[in-house]
Formats: sequence, structure tokens, C-alpha cells
Amino acid sequence: MFAIIKTGGHQFRVAQDDVITVNRLSGDAGSTVELGEVIFLNDGDNSSFGAPFVEGAKVVAEIVEHSRGKKVIAFKKRRRQNSKRKRGHRQEETVIRITDILAAGSAPKKRATKAKAKDEAPAEAQATDTATAE
Repeated sequence: MFAIIKTGGHQFRVAQDDVITVNRLSGDAGSTVELGEVIFLNDGDNSSFGAPFVEGAKVVAEIVEHSRGKKVIAFKKRRRQNSKRKRGHRQEETVIRITDILAAGSAPKKRATKAKAKDEAPAEAQATDTATAE
């Protein structure tokens, strides 16, 4: 399943677990954001084109980090005038990971989280420490 979304004036083809860099989005790292401007949606069997957007479809993403892009230099020079101007600009960017693509009327899937195994070794060590203390 993939979708074409629009964010920050650019269009991106995304699939689940893709990591993309987009223009700055509001939110902290680790938070989720919903992108509702889905232009095209394909789930393998069916394709949906929006006019301009697919009704009810959205893409759920997690903000990985905020960063700044590569510096772009704007240099102007007037010949024979001893006049020049140099300016730099760095674009604010957000790196996001696509977690889910939802069609109209579908609910987000709950992802399986890894169960944390309890360390039994420290519990056994505490039991032996209390036994030797008595």
C-alpha cells in the first residue's frame, strides 16, 4: 500500500515505514502527526484519485527529529563596481517516519510492541543476599 501526499507545497510518494524529510512541521520529536492531504491512494487492488484530495484518507507519521538543511548561498556581484553581497540560508526540516496509511473509514492498526522481559537474575541475587544476611 502506498500513497501520494502533499505537505509544505511538495508531493511525496510514501509507504509504511518510509523515512522522509519534509519542511518543518510543528510538534516535538517522538510525537505523531496526521497528514490529511492525500492525493492518491493505492492498496494493491484498488486505486483512489482525489479531487483534489481523497476523502477521509490520511497518513499517520511519527516525528523523528528536527534539523536544518544544507546552506544555500545567494551571491550577487556588480561588475566593475566593487560591490558584492553574500547571503546564506538554511531551511528548517523535519524527518518523519510513516507509521500507517489509512483509507476512508479504516481505523489505525495497533502495532505489536516488544514485551520487555523481566530480569530474573537480579531477583535471584536479592534472594541470596537476604538469605546470607540472616
